[in-house]
Amino acid sequence: MNSDKKVGSITVLEAANFLLKNDNFYILTHVNPDGDAMGSGFGLCRALRAVGKKANVLCSDPFPKRYSYLYNGYEPQKFVPQTIVSVDLADTNLFGKALSVYADFVDLAIDHHISNTGYAAKTLLNGKAAAACEVLFEVFTEGKFPIGLQIAECLYTGISTDTGCFRFENTTPRCHEIVAKLMGYGIPYARINRELFEIKSRARLTVEQHVINSMEMYLDDKCAVIAVTSDMIAETGLAPEEFEGLASIPMQVEGVEVGVTIKEKEPGKFKVSMRSAESVNVSELCAKLGGGGHIRAAGCTVEGNLSQVKLKILSVIAPALGFDLWLS
Repeated sequence: MNSDKKVGSITVLEAANFLLKNDNFYILTHVNPDGDAMGSGFGLCRALRAVGKKANVLCSDPFPKRYSYLYNGYEPQKFVPQTIVSVDLADTNLFGKALSVYADFVDLAIDHHISNTGYAAKTLLNGKAAAACEVLFEVFTEGKFPIGLQIAECLYTGISTDTGCFRFENTTPRCHEIVAKLMGYGIPYARINRELFEIKSRARLTVEQHVINSMEMYLDDKCAVIAVTSDMIAETGLAPEEFEGLASIPMQVEGVEVGVTIKEKEPGKFKVSMRSAESVNVSELCAKLGGGGHIRAAGCTVEGNLSQVKLKILSVIAPALGFDLWLS
């Protein structure tokens, strides 16, 4: 583990060689792990183990059950860590409490977020990639790592979830080329797509119904806001992993240019997710609130009561939509 803060960008080949030359890996993923975090984490872990390396995946939060097929058969190995690699992790603020001890010791960050803060000794960053899993595919190919069915499932999951099943603007020709190759390994893509994008629990549907009914429109109906409170979570029994995808609901309203999803993490603290159409860079907006992400999808954490949080968010969004002040 390297504690020297020598930030430097490296190439795909250099990243592949780094992985092949080192051993005893801890692979870090971000809090509230989504499909790309899980896919890149376990995809890299399985690839390293396939070439005789020791590797474990670490996350401050439990692995979501909806991605259990990615870690089926996975067992943590016992070893003293020598190499720390982060995947899909733009900022040390996303390490979570359990992984914060590694914040100054990351040897290599593999990422696709343009907001990556350069916290690692080495960084492989491709801001044009749809997902960290897309970046990993290039690394595996360059380093001639064996890609079997399980690794292909991991990479497909990351790419499909970060592109909204290939509906979002970040879907590129290269993205489709990679997925076509992954399909060649025999992955059950139809089943994966149905489980990730169609099937919902009754609790999830109840929450969707509530947030749709209570959705608020601002800034000449160009901004839609939904909120999920702790009371709502307690009443429905919705599992934390089932919140993934809720942020797309506000953007489904005709005429909306910025969609906001506010989720209460604890009293006085809210997780905010922003999505946008072509006209607004929500990564810049979230950066003003201490967060970051992608141009069309970003997030941050805002403190205060719900009304105060909405005011802070709308005050940042209003200028981006051409308003000096926001009006309800």
